[in-house]
Amino acid sequence: MAILEGGRLPDAKLVTMGVAGPETVDLGTRLKGRKVVVFGLPGAYTGPCSTTHIPSFIRTAEAFRKKGVEEIICISVNDPFVLKAWGESTGASAAGITLLGDADAAFTKALKMEFTAPHLGLVNRSNRYAVVLDDGVITAANIDKPGECDISTGEHLLERI
Repeated sequence: MAILEGGRLPDAKLVTMGVAGPETVDLGTRLKGRKVVVFGLPGAYTGPCSTTHIPSFIRTAEAFRKKGVEEIICISVNDPFVLKAWGESTGASAAGITLLGDADAAFTKALKMEFTAPHLGLVNRSNRYAVVLDDGVITAANIDKPGECDISTGEHLLERI
C-alpha cells in the first residue's frame, strides 16, 4: 500500500517506552477519532534526522496544535530504548512528540517506504514522509525522494493544512 491522500495507513503494532518498559501501541486505535500528524524517518541519531527532520517538528509543534492536531508521532525503524534516549537528547519528548518504533520495519514495508543505503549502514529503514490524518484518513501527504529531507519537514507539512 502506498501513501495516498484519501487513503489510510495500514494497521500496525509499534513500540514505545512506557513507565515500566517497552509497550505495544496499536496505531489504528491511536488515530481513531483524532487529528494526528505522523512522520517517518530513517533512524534516530542519523544526520538529517537529528539536525533537520526532528527539529522541524519541534519548531512547528505549537503551530500544528493551534490547527487542531492532537498528537505528532515520529515513526522510525528503531527500538524503543534508542527512541527514548533520542527523544530526550533532541528535545522531541519535551516538545510533546511521540516516538514510536517500527523495530522490524513491517509497517515501513507495508507502506512501501523502505529505504536501504548499505554504504551508510542503513538497511530496511524508512524513507522520509509526513502525513496529516483525520480519523485515520490521510488528508495531506508529503513524501521526499530517497536520501532527501525537504518536503517532509514540519514547515512544509504545516503549509498544507
